[in-house]
Amino acid sequence: ELCDDIAEVFLETVGASVGPLYSTGFKAAGAAVASRLNLDAEALVAWLNGMVCGIQDRGGAALGQKTMLDAWIPAVLAAKAELDAGGSSTTCLSVAAEAARIGAFGTKEITSQMGRSKKLGARSIGHIDPGAESAALLLKSWADQI
Repeated sequence: ELCDDIAEVFLETVGASVGPLYSTGFKAAGAAVASRLNLDAEALVAWLNGMVCGIQDRGGAALGQKTMLDAWIPAVLAAKAELDAGGSSTTCLSVAAEAARIGAFGTKEITSQMGRSKKLGARSIGHIDPGAESAALLLKSWADQI
């Protein structure tokens, strides 16, 4: 229910494509963990994966296209690897946040292939994708609170 509330706020208050993308992501993430009583490491990975699936379903982007998925997908992969190594929810979230930060920074070297920034072509090189940066900041803020 919390994720649905967050989704509504994003949809109603955040402009451009980011609002609908995050709205769909939060709804899918919440649905992925709806039956869980607590957010253990396995549930965290399921939540992150749900976020990615929702964003991909809504926007149609993939890794390497200079979008927020360039932060979210590495975050999921890092959290899953940490889970497989026996990590806790805290360590899974921490490595996810760091992977998202690295992924977001990596968008600096990619030509934008989606959204309005696609029109910039090569001029988009040298700039971090704002959606990827928002994902990295969201995960870092969450990790810092745990």
